[in-house]
Amino acid sequence: MNYEQTVQYLFSQLPVFTRVGQSAYKANLDNTIELCARLDNPQHKFKSVHIGGTNGKGSTSHMLAAVLQTAGYKTGLYTSPHLKDFRERIRINGAMISEQEVVDFVAAHRTDFDEIQPSFFEMTVGLAFDIFAKQKVDIAIIEVGLGGRLDSTNIITPLVSVITNIGWDHMNILGDTLQLIAAEKAGIIKSGIPVIIGEHQPEVADIFIAKAKQEGSGISFASELKSEVGSQKSEVGGKEFLDVAIKQTSDLGLKTLDLRLDLTGTYQLKNLKTVISAVEELRSQGFNISDGDLKTALSQVKTLTGLHGRWDTLSNHPLTICDTGHNPEGIQEVLQNIASVSYDKLHFVIGVVNDKDLSKILAMLPTNAIYYFCKPDIPRGLEAESLKVKAESFGLSGEVYPSVKEALFAAQQNAGEHDLVFVGGSTFVVAEVV
Repeated sequence: MNYEQTVQYLFSQLPVFTRVGQSAYKANLDNTIELCARLDNPQHKFKSVHIGGTNGKGSTSHMLAAVLQTAGYKTGLYTSPHLKDFRERIRINGAMISEQEVVDFVAAHRTDFDEIQPSFFEMTVGLAFDIFAKQKVDIAIIEVGLGGRLDSTNIITPLVSVITNIGWDHMNILGDTLQLIAAEKAGIIKSGIPVIIGEHQPEVADIFIAKAKQEGSGISFASELKSEVGSQKSEVGGKEFLDVAIKQTSDLGLKTLDLRLDLTGTYQLKNLKTVISAVEELRSQGFNISDGDLKTALSQVKTLTGLHGRWDTLSNHPLTICDTGHNPEGIQEVLQNIASVSYDKLHFVIGVVNDKDLSKILAMLPTNAIYYFCKPDIPRGLEAESLKVKAESFGLSGEVYPSVKEALFAAQQNAGEHDLVFVGGSTFVVAEVV
């Protein structure tokens, strides 16, 4: 098979959570363990950082990868889902793996796939670990796909585990309370491995503390760092940045770190604290990462790692911005960023997947915006007509469009010179416009 046929095989023959939802979720690690055993356990052949959580784990993973590769380390990065190209999931020093590597891996292990029957995600994890081992990366940043305890990535033994936060997502699989969701996420905490929690959330903090104690793991909360964070937006050479001043109190006194982020969503300030905490932990384990490396890396995360879809400006005429935030906490951050923009009228292009509890999200959205309802082009996509009916019950009004791109075109055509067009509601909606 060529590359296109190989990728089509992967998507059509194996269950894919991002396409079909809960039926693709495996409630154990057996397949991953068996597949990796046949690959000679590549996950034991490179150092790693494991990053989970509900929101921010993708941004945190990309920022940390950018820092490490800037510091001179050959850095693997495994994330999901992808926006355009399957190979976005597996990168080394920011570069996607080659099409031939994907073809060769599948060709070499078709018999194993037939015998083990792994899911798409399990196969992809095996591919990532196999590539990182063969390419002899110095360290790999591994993002959890779903949950933590039973996620396919949870067979690694990392240098440090990171959990960004806990929010309402995938309740049909992980549990219908924040405490149950937190317990699943806490499943990546391993014996003697330090863990960093991005946000101290009183309702779930004790779950992480108890799990860390049980495992004999040191635990810290990045949000409780002795630091003050101030930020403002700036424009340099036609690009927008988030300028951040971090004042840290240490044993050596007060230190100010001035950073310029090319990820301009204000929610990145939470992720930034998590990244800095992870860097401090890696420094304590012998990694040579300077403040200069931090500054250089964080000013060009998009360029270094290929990250897109996080408060991304698609156009300035009219101003068009997209963001992948898709659960209540993510949408809340999106709305805060929208509120920071000066505009006359908001045009909101929205599509969602059909296994979400929409009531929390729809109740948050502004009733004075014009909505452009659409369906992301995946089987899990909620029909635009159904979305419109649900939205109307929350006082949201707009029209239905046959595709995401047609909805965006209509929004941009209708928008005035000083209006804002926003595209979001689902990662898969953003994937069609970036």
